[in-house]
Amino acid sequence: MIEISNRYPRVAKYLENEVGFEKWSRCHYPGLRYNITTTNMLNPITYHVKGGELEGVVDIFNKTCTCKEFDIDKLPCVHAIAAAHHAQVSVYSLVSPYYTKEYYLLAYGETIYPVGSQSQWDVPNEVVTRIVLPREVKEKKRGRPKTSRFPSVGEFRKRKNRCGKCGAYGHYKKKCNSQTGSTEGIPPTNVPV
Repeated sequence: MIEISNRYPRVAKYLENEVGFEKWSRCHYPGLRYNITTTNMLNPITYHVKGGELEGVVDIFNKTCTCKEFDIDKLPCVHAIAAAHHAQVSVYSLVSPYYTKEYYLLAYGETIYPVGSQSQWDVPNEVVTRIVLPREVKEKKRGRPKTSRFPSVGEFRKRKNRCGKCGAYGHYKKKCNSQTGSTEGIPPTNVPV
């Protein structure tokens, strides 16, 4: 910021006073912007947690993790638990207050009235006259569903059968419909070398 204020004092004044740092500076933005995790140097409580195939960067102060499980469920993920143990922070302090008894009682504190019988409902005519058809349901096939996928590294596809009579792939000698019966050009398969 010092460099900007030295070169362009009016711009620096505008950015500081009118816009605010969080609008244009990544390190002052409070969350994720454009899928880039921002960090504030005033809050150095981030931990890079590795374990087996799992990996995550945990910010204990903001209660976030790059695996997003901590962010969505508001319960500490395995990365957050490991970081909390390392930082000697109580895991229970990382749990959202929505999971407490007080919030549960507040959610169900008011009376919930049952819905009356269908004859007592006040339904507008436009809803009653609207015809809603069920979606088209495809008949399920029996057995395991077929999947076509790319083989992994080191994985080989099953070889197709090669006919000992005609040399074609996809069938074997017993099921061959070929009328030729010649085996010219086909290397023998049972001959010891």
